[in-house]
Amino acid sequence: MGRTVDLVNRNPQEGAGDVLESIHAVMHLFRAHQHRAVREGHQDLTPMEGKVLGFFARHPGATQSDLVAHTGRDKGQLARLIAGLKKRGLLEARPDEADRRNVRLQPTAEARSIHQAMQRHARRLSEVAVAGLSGEERRQLLELLARIRNNLEAAG
Repeated sequence: MGRTVDLVNRNPQEGAGDVLESIHAVMHLFRAHQHRAVREGHQDLTPMEGKVLGFFARHPGATQSDLVAHTGRDKGQLARLIAGLKKRGLLEARPDEADRRNVRLQPTAEARSIHQAMQRHARRLSEVAVAGLSGEERRQLLELLARIRNNLEAAG
């Protein structure tokens, strides 16, 4: 027996929530695939560690404060993550030349390699995700998502 759909008790206002729930579900699946690929690649990274490495791969020489400002995460949590990544040899810390009180962080060669592998996997997974969509459908989807993002940004 197929799945039944309750049209009688459905709230017509649920449509907007369904859209955002679908976006969330798609991103959850994408992140789950990414995390599995990292684990299978024997890089024992948590999703948050992967995000931290990604930030410093995109912004080498940034500071812990830059990461806090970018993510909005707790400073203590990020300090522990950074300390763990430094201990494992994935992040290097160097004093800021202009202000020795600041520490500049950058990924090591091993971390850059891990990040590049994650990026390659993300590109392949993105292609899998949009397989079967025409170029026009992809363009429309991007436009619609941009409108949703703009609506949310305008809402403050």
